[in-house]
Amino acid sequence: MRPQVVDEHDDVMTTAERYRAFAVREARGQSPAYEALALTVSADQRLLGLLDELPKEKRQPNLLFAAAQYLAAPVTAPDEFRAWMVRHWPKLSATMLRRRTQTNEPARCAAMLPVLARLPQPLALLEVGASAGLCLYPDAYRYRYGDGAAVLGPADSEVRLTCAVSGDVPLPESTPAVVWRAGLDLDPLDVADDDDVRWLDALIWPEQQQRRDRLHAAVRVARADPPHLVRGDLLTDLPALAARAPADATLVVFHSAVLAYVPPDTRTAFVELVRTLPGHWISNEGTGVLPGLMPAAVVDADGPAMFVLALDGRPVALTGPHGQEIRWLIPHTVSV
Repeated sequence: MRPQVVDEHDDVMTTAERYRAFAVREARGQSPAYEALALTVSADQRLLGLLDELPKEKRQPNLLFAAAQYLAAPVTAPDEFRAWMVRHWPKLSATMLRRRTQTNEPARCAAMLPVLARLPQPLALLEVGASAGLCLYPDAYRYRYGDGAAVLGPADSEVRLTCAVSGDVPLPESTPAVVWRAGLDLDPLDVADDDDVRWLDALIWPEQQQRRDRLHAAVRVARADPPHLVRGDLLTDLPALAARAPADATLVVFHSAVLAYVPPDTRTAFVELVRTLPGHWISNEGTGVLPGLMPAAVVDADGPAMFVLALDGRPVALTGPHGQEIRWLIPHTVSV
């Protein structure tokens, strides 16, 4: 599953428009199955009527298709899916109401590593919107950047990440030293719970078997050293969790593909709050999520969806939504 990319007009889009935009802007070139499915939904008044029974935040394509995969729907056959969705709507809608889009893509660590590795070590990592916490292990994964021969990270790691690079990316020479890791989430997922892992698996798009394999490898890493995850709100509960970080480590509050799923006023309040915390703040969000962090010159409305990687509110790179690419924006390395 590719993360939701926020459009500045998303709040006023009809459900049909949201599904057409998803098909063209996100699924095209990434998932023929989801492109066809989204176009089918966008043109079917009965399906749109069912979706419009749900709260607006629960009508999103990623959530519908993940819930459908979770329930073993025929997501690669649009005509069959149409009939399946109508027939199974009570169970499907209940799953959508109960679950959240909580993609936990460990490859995003590859996009954030060039920044993490240059912060004062050791690090205390605090992930907002942690899901199952798989992005809390940047020191446990293996990395290769571009076409270079250099590989870093534990030699025996099952999680092997490759990331294309362009621009003056300050490539890390080693993985960070992490001495504390914690996550905050409204509904944290448990890596030891097979049903939660099944939901994470359902969030991956049908054609992306490599991501599915990577997910399960990262789950094995996390199960060997379970993350400390706290159920809570990103505004009311963040300061207390941040205060638990060890004083002799650099606190790094980070989030990736999270703020798209909260209201704009909450995003604004979160930015104001995180700037008051000690340490550093890393954001990795879609180009429309925090417009103040996005240089207008690099936004390409017709190009592939990208995220903006920022350190302490300063944009440093565009990144692939799943950590598959970094395009550095500034002609010098990260300074802190």
